Amino acid sequence: MDGYQLFMRQPLAMFFWAMVTGLLITFSYFLPILGQMALIAITPALTFIALSACRHIAAGRRMMPGMWLQPIRQNAAVRSRLLKLGLVYLAFCMVGGFIATLPFLGQLHAAIGVDGSVNEAALLAAVRGPFITFGFLYILISALFWHAPALTGWHGIKTGQAMFYSMVACWRNKLPFLAYGTGWAAIFFALQTAGTLLLGIGLSPAAVQILITPLNLGLAAILYCSFYPAYISVFGTNYPTSHDTEHAAPEP
Repeated sequence: MDGYQLFMRQPLAMFFWAMVTGLLITFSYFLPILGQMALIAITPALTFIALSACRHIAAGRRMMPGMWLQPIRQNAAVRSRLLKLGLVYLAFCMVGGFIATLPFLGQLHAAIGVDGSVNEAALLAAVRGPFITFGFLYILISALFWHAPALTGWHGIKTGQAMFYSMVACWRNKLPFLAYGTGWAAIFFALQTAGTLLLGIGLSPAAVQILITPLNLGLAAILYCSFYPAYISVFGTNYPTSHDTEHAAPEP
């Protein structure tokens, strides 16, 4: 609800950011594997940009086009820390994917014949295990990195320390975060279910896509807006408070 109220203060600005993020996700698929790796690596920077925009909105400042990249453009130390955090995030995701896939390699190989043919039913059954395992591992990875972009960007905290503080913050607030995650999962599941129902009553896939896409973007924008209230409810607003620029604290 706090995220929704923040979104309603400048809906067009945050809807624009949701569109930009959606386009980046789409473009990442034009370059298989490497595109997704690059997207994962810049995720902490994208998160920090969204948090900084929400900070401006919460302070009553209107987001202008030139303000979006200010948090990372004007401070080389912030860029460096966020890039390092992104590379560590990528490494954790890759290791998590390897750990999740390793126990199921036999099933995956069995779904692919020696002649290269693929048994689609067997492959779908084989990938279920890795997906579920990675889902549980990703909860742990998310706890390490959830607050880290703000901690390293605004407070100048080193990568390892930021990850540790993020993990501790998530653990101490595990029940609220569980409710938060479950609530968002239910919202997006309900939207996808609505799309399936529209297909079931005879609407064409193109029409359903036209109806669902703006709703998906709007919900994504509200989700991004909710990151900021979640952060300040745990850590407060004791970050550097320059008016229009983002200055990080010096390295400890």
